[in-house]
Amino acid sequence: FTRQLGFGDRVAARLGIDTICRFRHADVASGGEGAPFAPLYHRALASDLPQPLMVLNLGGVGNVTYIHGDAVIAFDTGPASALLDDFLLRRRGVPYDEDGRLAASGRADAALVQAFMANPYFDRPAPKSLDRNDFHRRAAEVEALLDADGAATFSAFTIESVAAALRHVPDRPRRWLVTGGGRRNGFFMESLRRRLQAPVDPVEAVGWDGDYLEAQCFGFLAVRSARGLPLSLPTTTGVPEPMPGGELCRAA
Repeated sequence: FTRQLGFGDRVAARLGIDTICRFRHADVASGGEGAPFAPLYHRALASDLPQPLMVLNLGGVGNVTYIHGDAVIAFDTGPASALLDDFLLRRRGVPYDEDGRLAASGRADAALVQAFMANPYFDRPAPKSLDRNDFHRRAAEVEALLDADGAATFSAFTIESVAAALRHVPDRPRRWLVTGGGRRNGFFMESLRRRLQAPVDPVEAVGWDGDYLEAQCFGFLAVRSARGLPLSLPTTTGVPEPMPGGELCRAA
């Protein structure tokens, strides 16, 4: 199922502008995963960049868009910041590890990281998606570690889960562009560069705005919806065929 906060007709009436809502519902109703939904926007933005290219979104959950010409493959990679943020909120009452300093000062438990990576999700073929809470039960094992070591362990898990994405794309990307809050974590970014052995840069390096990319994306999808164009593909959500979607609510 997919759930939307807010009602399109009420938004249209209150703001006085035509509004597109329920972007994901047709995809899910047709057997798709309903996420991720940014890949077609990523492909449009990346049309003049060297490819193959990987766009990595490090939010609560990580997801990637692999772009090579007309080919686009997308899926969730695993946890990004959710496990780490929730751990630090419990332990220290802070919402995140600023610049990854705490994780950088700790030592990852390699055995725990290996156990986390044994989850069958990582071998499932793409496309595939996750909820931010999917790994929380197993992640409770980190509670026995010191704060810095726990942060390092969750960070290492995130890095390994991103690297595992390479199993599901046809060619190694020439470059990774990172959006989402995780791009502000210097420890994440440097760890990704070492692990992936490829250029890893925030999306701002090519002139995109990582703080507004998702909002811009749904403006782009709204135009596609209004024109009856697909919002998702078999290679992005697993939907059987390129799928239009969204519902138009008129302001008047």
